[in-house]
Amino acid sequence: MTAGSGSALGRFVGRLAAVGALLGAALIVVPAWYVRRVSDDRMKSIDDVPAQPVALVLGAEVYADGQPSRYLRARLDVARELFDAGKVEAILVSGDGTRHYNETGGMRDYLIAHGVPARRIAGDYAGFDTYDSCVRARKVFGATRVIVVSQSYHLPRALTICRAIGLDAWGVGDDSVRSNQEMWSYGTLRELGANLKMMWDLVSRRRPVLGPHDDSLDRALQS
Repeated sequence: MTAGSGSALGRFVGRLAAVGALLGAALIVVPAWYVRRVSDDRMKSIDDVPAQPVALVLGAEVYADGQPSRYLRARLDVARELFDAGKVEAILVSGDGTRHYNETGGMRDYLIAHGVPARRIAGDYAGFDTYDSCVRARKVFGATRVIVVSQSYHLPRALTICRAIGLDAWGVGDDSVRSNQEMWSYGTLRELGANLKMMWDLVSRRRPVLGPHDDSLDRALQS
């Protein structure tokens, strides 16, 4: 190989790397911009959010003794405050529920222990991720208008999914756990990758585990 051909190859590889870097950046930036554009005007405080029938609380870690983790407790506290303020009539807790690991049961028990009537709580035990929780709230539980509750960095993606599948959704985010800056930063960065999965789920119309209509939310609203 001559010196000229070697330098030409180097320039080609450099340009190829630059194009790859631009495409990679676009894959991160564009979805992040899109979810912010869709959700920014729908993220409110407890005082400012319009009243809706249902608070949809998205699951997070529950410890072996059934107690919700700090992040999940913060979400549940927001839902309880929404209920106490008359902003919602019922709470749908959605998470991973199996024989050996039960996010939903831990969420339900925590709310009851903190004053929310059991009859006002419905549980979705197959909310395996954010997309599943939102789709199942619509298709299995029949929700049409919700206030989504999670940490504030998570809300843009959750609200984007809800609105894309036909849920009239508002969001109230928790910032109380932001004092743990390392975990908060990790969660914020994780959303950049999760946005890509969200786009794939929406474009492919991925079908989560569904099943027949669950009337527990209907009963919670009527009680």
